[in-house]
Amino acid sequence: MLPLEQLREDLKEIRYYYARKDVFDSAVKTLGVNEMLAKADKYNRAARLAPPTLLDLYISLYLQNKTQVSLASDLGYSTEYVRTKHNELLEFLQAKLSEGGMAV
Repeated sequence: MLPLEQLREDLKEIRYYYARKDVFDSAVKTLGVNEMLAKADKYNRAARLAPPTLLDLYISLYLQNKTQVSLASDLGYSTEYVRTKHNELLEFLQAKLSEGGMAV
């Protein structure tokens, strides 16, 4: 099973990648495709299998670079609720990425 610490580190990298996607995309002609794109693709494929609330959380936090606090405010939820749903998301991703064929 994918260790939770590794999952969190991967998600930080994915978040950074999407926050600076324009820079990475513009460098493709010079450097080629960064290996981060393959990791992001695996996580994105796993996230697509999530229930809508967890998928929304994944998109908001990691693709749109929102914080849990700003997302809670946007959706009218408590930060505790978002934190709880985030833990569910981590467990979901950990399970899906540990299944055969999706391991990172």
